[in-house]
Amino acid sequence: MTAAKHIELMSVEDYLAREELALEKSEYLGGYVYAMAGARNAHNLVATRLLVELSKRLEGGPCSAWNSDTKVRVRTNGYTYLYYPDASVVCDPNPGADVYHDRPVLVAEVLSPSTRRSDEGEKRIIYSQLPSMKLYLLLEQDECRVTVYRRTAEAFDLEAYSGLDSVIPLPELGIELPLEPLYRGIENA
Repeated sequence: MTAAKHIELMSVEDYLAREELALEKSEYLGGYVYAMAGARNAHNLVATRLLVELSKRLEGGPCSAWNSDTKVRVRTNGYTYLYYPDASVVCDPNPGADVYHDRPVLVAEVLSPSTRRSDEGEKRIIYSQLPSMKLYLLLEQDECRVTVYRRTAEAFDLEAYSGLDSVIPLPELGIELPLEPLYRGIENA
């Protein structure tokens, strides 16, 4: 019988130093590092359009939309997680020298076959540990459909929006988000 192999967990500091020089992004989950897969054009188009629409609607206010190069850090139950969401909205930003934000109000992920399970499960649960987090959006990439998890006093309520004429009310940010600009011209939208 052989002894179990000891796995050395990476520190947050080592991960951040490594990530600064890396050619490919990785996410940090409590000491484990996972490489991120590349995305399809449909995924990137929806994510880019989302970022543009959020930025336009938030302009001049206290909140800003951030792209997928900005990590969100979650510290919970003695563990640290660092994710690269497709988009986020932050109203209380970290200092400019940081490479992550700790207090997003909204986090959005565009679903793909390789990330769906993680985005709908693990990430949703981890992100919900952030006291600042009010909204978690899951956007389909091939059809006009968005699932919204909205924080209430007790939990997160689930809402679904579909069709080009749908508009997501985001009173937490003082804006609305129409789906038509996100999905215009996309197959099955």
